[in-house]
Amino acid sequence: MAALREEGQPQVYVEIATESPLQEMQMMEQIVSEGNLLKAYKQVLRNGGSPGIDGMTVKELGPYLRETLLAGTYEPQPVKRVNRPKPGGGVKKLGVPTAVDRLIQQAVLQILQPERDKAFSKSSLGFRPGPSAHQALKWTQKHLRSGYGYTVDMDLEKFFDRVNHDKLLSEVSKWVKDQCLLTLIRSFLKAGVLDDDALHETVEGTPQGGPLSPLLSNLLLDELERELEKRGHRFARYADDCNIYVRSLRAGQRVMESITRYLSCKLKLKVNKACSIPMPSQRYFKLFGRQDFRICPSHGRSRFMSKPQRLRQSLWEERWRLKWKAYRTIWNSEMQ
Repeated sequence: MAALREEGQPQVYVEIATESPLQEMQMMEQIVSEGNLLKAYKQVLRNGGSPGIDGMTVKELGPYLRETLLAGTYEPQPVKRVNRPKPGGGVKKLGVPTAVDRLIQQAVLQILQPERDKAFSKSSLGFRPGPSAHQALKWTQKHLRSGYGYTVDMDLEKFFDRVNHDKLLSEVSKWVKDQCLLTLIRSFLKAGVLDDDALHETVEGTPQGGPLSPLLSNLLLDELERELEKRGHRFARYADDCNIYVRSLRAGQRVMESITRYLSCKLKLKVNKACSIPMPSQRYFKLFGRQDFRICPSHGRSRFMSKPQRLRQSLWEERWRLKWKAYRTIWNSEMQ
């Protein structure tokens, strides 16, 4: 705000627009600054991880990185496909970047995330510094206690494998104006996947395993959250699992159909057919694809229970049922 005044005239305040650091054309300079790269190197070193397709370890990064960045010859390498078994069955496909790529991605993340994170929805609770799965469960409890007893449990099918590159880059370009950085992000997405010594081109998806992938996924799903807020829905999202809370089964079915159509047409994403709308009478149901959640409608309370806790609770209830049955049998025999 600046004050302007001509002689004999009242003082007039004129607001001078200042651009956000993200709007300036100096983002790559911030990313490759000595302090940011050193911080990224320490973080990647702390995270550890196996080498990518080039076989280079994190400790070998220093001399190579300095030479490559100064020469301007940096180009991302294909990620290495690693299959990890899921607890509930199936396989999670990870894409392990090389040590150099992990460091550069970490450096990019440290510049982009602090600015962009402030604009994310309060209901976005995954892949962010601060929010956690426990906060997502507390968010759920709050809505259930408010009378929103039906939960539309939506799981995006193979989300990381099906992210549309054009749509994602379109969202990124709305707040990143540095063309050099946009080109770098595109090169990460198009780097390819090395699976069993066979190189595959990546036409969609963002490899799950690099430091930058969580932020990119949040950028794409931020549009979904804005749409839910625009419609006035109560919801919570953790990673690629989104729960929407409604008051009736009919409303839940209507919301599920509408949001599934929105995701398919607008974001080019597919919803898992196994998504459900748990009833208030159900004692246990899954939240965010991870744990079991218990509702106690008679007490107006709801409580999170892990699977071992649920089994212990069931055994305890079964023991008391058998004890009560024995007492009732003795009582009836004595009364006859």
